[in-house]
Amino acid sequence: MKGLFSEMRRKLLGEENTPLDDVEDEYVELDTTTQETGKQKIIVRPFAISDFADVKSILDSLRDGRTIALVNIKPLKDKDIVELKRAINKLKKTCDAVEGDIAGFGDDYLVVTPAFAQIYRESQSQSVSEVKGS
Repeated sequence: MKGLFSEMRRKLLGEENTPLDDVEDEYVELDTTTQETGKQKIIVRPFAISDFADVKSILDSLRDGRTIALVNIKPLKDKDIVELKRAINKLKKTCDAVEGDIAGFGDDYLVVTPAFAQIYRESQSQSVSEVKGS
């Protein structure tokens, strides 16, 4: 093989004698123990909002794009309803920006998802027609 490359190089570059014996055989060692980073798991993470500043960690996780947030809003709801509205508004705006989804879950929880997930909602017309049909 070295002879073939030597011959090609000599013809292309016009060199008479190129010693390839001085060149060491180089190889690259691959680490097969590392896992693929392309398929990372989705994280479902609980959060609690007791102050408006707690929203920052939720927003950072949402922007990361791999976290579904379950947010307990009861501590802030009991403390200050105006701050709660402000916090929910901030979450909604960020959800819209990252094309995510947000919905209330009971009276004390929010579910906030990034773009890859959608929250299931029953349509009003479907539940009305089921009640009338019964």
